[in-house]
Amino acid sequence: MPPINADDGPNGDSILPSPSFKGSLDRFVYDSPPKNGLRSLKRKLSGDGESMKTFQETTRITRSVSRTSASLLSPSPQKRQSQSQVQSTPSPSPSRRGRGRSASSRRQTPTAQSPIPKSPASPASPVCNLRDTIPPNLILLLIGVNPGIMTGQTGFVYAHPSNLYWKLLHSSGITSRRHPPSDTYRLPDLYSVGNTNIVARPTRDASQLSRSEMDEGVPVLEKKIREKRPEAVGIVGKSIWEAVWRVKKGRAIRKEEFRYGWQDDGERMGKGEGWEGARVFVATTTSGLAAGMSMAEKEAVWAELGGWVKRRREERGQGDVDGDGDRVATLVEN
Repeated sequence: MPPINADDGPNGDSILPSPSFKGSLDRFVYDSPPKNGLRSLKRKLSGDGESMKTFQETTRITRSVSRTSASLLSPSPQKRQSQSQVQSTPSPSPSRRGRGRSASSRRQTPTAQSPIPKSPASPASPVCNLRDTIPPNLILLLIGVNPGIMTGQTGFVYAHPSNLYWKLLHSSGITSRRHPPSDTYRLPDLYSVGNTNIVARPTRDASQLSRSEMDEGVPVLEKKIREKRPEAVGIVGKSIWEAVWRVKKGRAIRKEEFRYGWQDDGERMGKGEGWEGARVFVATTTSGLAAGMSMAEKEAVWAELGGWVKRRREERGQGDVDGDGDRVATLVEN
């Protein structure tokens, strides 16, 4: 094989085209001659030291380029093995990935279905510490709508400072002095007056109660009255009497049928075997938010009820209570 001469082309340009990288590599691809031809060529060049040196250098470069080209065009055994593993390994399905996680990791991962614990003091379930005060044979059982938030928290009826309940009790003569809400549980012993509500659930105001809640409370009231037998019940607010009327009559009360004060004898509540039931007195609401009636109008309605309560205490010989909370005996003339 004659030596490669870079000056074979005219003007010193190579006669080989160089269109691409692979074409450039092909220039250096070495095609091994037969063994006998290679030995013959070496003997011919052995006489010319310079030509022999050029031949050896060309052979070394050609073999090096051949190995490099082969390594670039074919992946290594390690790489082939890695690719084979990737292709042969099936990708896990979503369900298998889910099973692969530990139970602890599944418990710690929050989901949209995980329930959120509610705070005991959440608005949906306000605290209610209020208890009924209904011993047997009271003179008067007062029936409110439902406890307010402060009443539920303290356990004392009409506890909010804006409520007129305690003021109206005093001005009407039902109590001999203006008591604080903390005296709630003393009223039965001191004045033969008790308290309950048509709905037990506390709310910020009565407008948050549904009509069905009010109606469901009516038979509960009837049962309490039938069992404890107070002489009279005082309905503290028009909406309570409207609910009682709806349940008893099966219809809403008409405007001309409603009135404050004593109701007809046929409207007694808690009727039972051997007992005619309690008389009904409809009083005004004591809420400080209600502006439908003036204070004077409210006091006039409550004064009618208070006068009756005082007379019944005198007739029972219970007397009034002095400023220290002691009962003053009343002598009843025959």
